[in-house]
Amino acid sequence: MKPLSRAGAVARRPVTWLAGAVLAVLLILVALPLFGLVRATLTDGDDAWSDVLASPMSGSLFWTPLMGSLVVGLGTGLLATVLGAFLAWVVVMSDVPGRKIIGVLAVIPFALPSFAIALAWESVFRNDLVGGNAGLLASLGVPVPDWLAWGPVPVVLTLVAHYYSLSFVVVAAALANIGGDLVAAAELTGASRLRVAGRIVLPAVAPAVLSGFLLAFAEGVSNFAVPALLGLPVRFQTLSTRLYGAISTGDAERGYVLSILLVLVAGIILFAGNRMTRGRSYSTITGKATRARTTRTGPWRLPLAALAWALVVVTAVLPGIVLAASTLLRRTNSLDGGLTLHYWIGESDPSISQGMRGILRDPVILESFAGTVSLGLAVAAGAVALAALAAYVVRRMPRARPVNGLIGLLSYVPFLIPGVALGAAFIAQFGAPIGPFGSLYGTFWIIVLAGIAASLPFAYQTATASFGQVSPELDESAVLTGASGPRRFGRITAPLVARGLTNGGVLVFVTMVRDLSVVVLLVTPATPLLSMMTFRYASEGFTQQANAITLVIAVISVAATLFARRLTGRTDRSNP
Repeated sequence: MKPLSRAGAVARRPVTWLAGAVLAVLLILVALPLFGLVRATLTDGDDAWSDVLASPMSGSLFWTPLMGSLVVGLGTGLLATVLGAFLAWVVVMSDVPGRKIIGVLAVIPFALPSFAIALAWESVFRNDLVGGNAGLLASLGVPVPDWLAWGPVPVVLTLVAHYYSLSFVVVAAALANIGGDLVAAAELTGASRLRVAGRIVLPAVAPAVLSGFLLAFAEGVSNFAVPALLGLPVRFQTLSTRLYGAISTGDAERGYVLSILLVLVAGIILFAGNRMTRGRSYSTITGKATRARTTRTGPWRLPLAALAWALVVVTAVLPGIVLAASTLLRRTNSLDGGLTLHYWIGESDPSISQGMRGILRDPVILESFAGTVSLGLAVAAGAVALAALAAYVVRRMPRARPVNGLIGLLSYVPFLIPGVALGAAFIAQFGAPIGPFGSLYGTFWIIVLAGIAASLPFAYQTATASFGQVSPELDESAVLTGASGPRRFGRITAPLVARGLTNGGVLVFVTMVRDLSVVVLLVTPATPLLSMMTFRYASEGFTQQANAITLVIAVISVAATLFARRLTGRTDRSNP
């Protein structure tokens, strides 16, 4: 009877009911959409799987886009890792002047929308291959080869300029943990700097370098906006653009198959990367904390500084300048027509941009702005609340390993699902009525739910780290005073984790404000968003409007990112 009585006592605990509620929400947001995606590919009369994988159409449907995705993913992963690791070494371990400012600028590109850099690239390098207005170089008489204006090369380069920040952040954190005593000991034995780098530094940061590569690869494979803007005009397809084309033209079943295959491709690569470092030791942190040792670069100091500064200026500063300047040109990418503020504040004028008003006077744009901010706030609040409850349950029920393991798994799975595929999964599951519940497609709430699901991995990791910093002794002391569970959480735990959760919420907000992949299949005219307006205007040739809206998104994202960075800095100083 004791096991039964113990089980009954556990079942009556409030945290057990909370765990059940958290699991139910996670199943609805993560497992159910994936199940609906698979079911939709199996219940249709046509054999969508054979059409995609083994039919005369399979080459254009899957194999060619797969090669495009792999080229983009591998190119983005390799180059972003090299550049990110270089900047991390410059900022953490070198004596290059201005490295602190370089470190701040190096995180800005990831805060920018990926299509911001793509639009800036197009404004400079666009040629007349696909018609429309030429870019700045072509308008000045400088010939731009087709391979530089369109296709895989500009797609990879713009994605690298966006995602090297991921590798920079991960590798910089690993380099900061390499104690100066290790490097000093090696140098005392007479080892050269090159030997120290090859035998100590590189092996120590190998997991971080691999993690940076995997993150950049996964993001490159799943990115939709950049291949759509710079690849589709010359029929360069990736799995993301192909499945978008299939679903948006009514070929939903084949699009769902492509979504599942895209998830499998990203999952296999991430799984293989994690297996490469499993079971190996890369320990560099000892009981005695020491600062990272600064490497004297001697005559290379100024050339390295010039290279690092050039990299961050070109990727973090120059795109904004190019976009801002392009919005002031009366004629697209040409100085011949003079300058104007029409694309910002102008009234309707039939002689300019087909009579379209400036974005700050356009009610649709203003509605999109409100919708974008509302979406970011709603997703941030929902994702952080769910992640905080999940982390709290895991911490309060350490012995419930199956429950904790399932919560952790469901919170991590969305990381393996590219944004476009996740949007397709939500359409497959919630795009039709379920019992007494109506269809959510075309509503604001399906975008919020998809955003919460996509943001869960980041929010959960932040929440877990925040709760992990709170000593259990505080809660135990409150128990002795007779405080109830909700009172202990509200008076002790919540205030202590609030700053960390707020930081995570800001990062989720930034991701949703600038994201296009998750929402591209879910947005309808009834739910306008700034990112989708940018994509639509850019696709239709309204370059100035697209660039102006992109600047608004970039200002919101960068401001929120710098706020999160400042908040993190304050947290670090308050917890020495």
